[in-house]
Amino acid sequence: MYQYTDFDRQFVHQRAAQFRDQLERWQKGRLHEDEFRPLRLQNGWYVQRYAPMLRVAVPYGELSSRQLRVLARIAREYDEPEAEVYRKAVETQGLLGSHKLPTHYAHFSTRQNVQYNWIPLAKSADVMDLLASVDMHGIQTSGNCIRNITSDERAGIAVDEIADPRPFAEIMRQWSTLHPEFAFLPRKFKIAITGAAEDRAATGWHDVGLHVVKNEAGEIGFRVQVGGGMGRTPIIGTVLREFLPWQQIMNYLEAVIRVYNRYGRRDNIYKARIKILVKAEGQRYIDDVETEYKQIIEHDGAPHTITQAEFDRVAASFVPPTLATRVLQSAEKTDAELRHHADDDVMFARWLARNVAPHKNPALRAVTLSFKRLKQAPGDASASQLDTLAELADRFSAGEARVTHDQNIVLPWVHAEDLHALWLAARAAGFASANVHLLTDMIACPGGDFCALANARSIPIAEAITERYQDLDELDDLGEIDLHISGCINSCGHHHSGHIGILGVDKDGKEWYQVSLGGSDGSTLSGAPVAGKAVGPSFSAAEVPGVIEAVLTTYRDTRVSGETFIDTLRRVGPDPFKAAANGARFKVEEAA
Repeated sequence: MYQYTDFDRQFVHQRAAQFRDQLERWQKGRLHEDEFRPLRLQNGWYVQRYAPMLRVAVPYGELSSRQLRVLARIAREYDEPEAEVYRKAVETQGLLGSHKLPTHYAHFSTRQNVQYNWIPLAKSADVMDLLASVDMHGIQTSGNCIRNITSDERAGIAVDEIADPRPFAEIMRQWSTLHPEFAFLPRKFKIAITGAAEDRAATGWHDVGLHVVKNEAGEIGFRVQVGGGMGRTPIIGTVLREFLPWQQIMNYLEAVIRVYNRYGRRDNIYKARIKILVKAEGQRYIDDVETEYKQIIEHDGAPHTITQAEFDRVAASFVPPTLATRVLQSAEKTDAELRHHADDDVMFARWLARNVAPHKNPALRAVTLSFKRLKQAPGDASASQLDTLAELADRFSAGEARVTHDQNIVLPWVHAEDLHALWLAARAAGFASANVHLLTDMIACPGGDFCALANARSIPIAEAITERYQDLDELDDLGEIDLHISGCINSCGHHHSGHIGILGVDKDGKEWYQVSLGGSDGSTLSGAPVAGKAVGPSFSAAEVPGVIEAVLTTYRDTRVSGETFIDTLRRVGPDPFKAAANGARFKVEEAA
């Protein structure tokens, strides 16, 4: 993982000290609320429905065990609301179920960040100091700037990787962090980058999506997409360049964002994202970018060209871990032992098939630990779970873990011969559910339980579906299904890209849910990225589990051998699924 330089470390500590001074001046009335608000947002501090929310940047999703222990300490010591605030929140959420709002938890987001929901602002500077002590911060996790750049959780280790995207992402991070021209864009700006053949970073759904490719001459470059996004207007990014030499990616990004900064809508927050500009202007936007890029290259001296020396400097900071010195047994013996354990225990066999991925190093594996289980919201991890995760990372993964786009955790440096021991330890900790890419491995935003923007709550819906589908035999029979839940149209739960998407909507002041089918994030499982289509009018919370069950029953009744849910849906079309979903509504009404 990336090793901070002295400059990086000094920068983060200075930012923490600046924030402490800003906080103290605000507390003393020397900074007005309107003056303090942009300062706290620039450090990742929001004020949500009931309490502040901190968003911590996790570049490329990489976390050391030392950082995990500090995140656990923050959850344990600081993520605790005032009693009256919590009482009010529980009373409000009690309208739709018996679940309790978690405290002393961290939350892994779809953008590889970590969030806390209950830390009082009065303690925020202490938290920033703790984060800085382990090279962490909240910079670029909020505001109308270039946000934390995301990547493939298998970056640097994937067997299908063309080139490691992390050095490029780090160069972009250093370029964008204090870029004066791009600190106040028309709206937030998200970049995703992948270096693998399979797109595990959902690049088509980002403001800028970068996919490492090789041309016919074997040269490395980028396929550049611009103008993707979800929200009120789901759009897949437009390809501006099929191949751009890697050395020029920063100059090209400069042109892309300059044109957006110049013409992006600032008069309407709902039309301020770059996707609206690209959609409205079409070829004119592309031509303006190319003109700006030509200006940068021919007249400005191509100031952001990445030299080989600069690339090598940054790449050298991504230090492969020093794996414990040991005499490894042969691959044949390891495979035989794993087969023996799998024959003895079907749960271990399922875990091997679902949660373990190959590695560039044939002796190693990448292992996904699932935190998604009954009575725990997708993405949530308690303080004790974070400490346990740090222990597992130290014992089995050279002290490193990674946050995934799907709100899980990957251990990227596991010896194949340690897989059974890891499974036993993970099972004891409750992290060994063999459900990766199955229905209960769902994505969900925190929803109305925490977010002031949400129209409805996501967590009770996720819990109800998880409770209904606890049988692993049934989940295996259903096969790979992406279920995504958002509490509002802002789409933090990426409902547009789910094979099944659930969107919270407000109808007459009550919580309702719209169900969509057929979305894709662009992975091999899902195919080309596309937005799902709504099956009809919205459903009540009580109706949603029955609607999902009806949709899945239709899939089982119409599939052919070997067909996944998304394959069947595309083959037979949406009509049978729509009829089943709307029929489930009437059954609930009759029962009532």
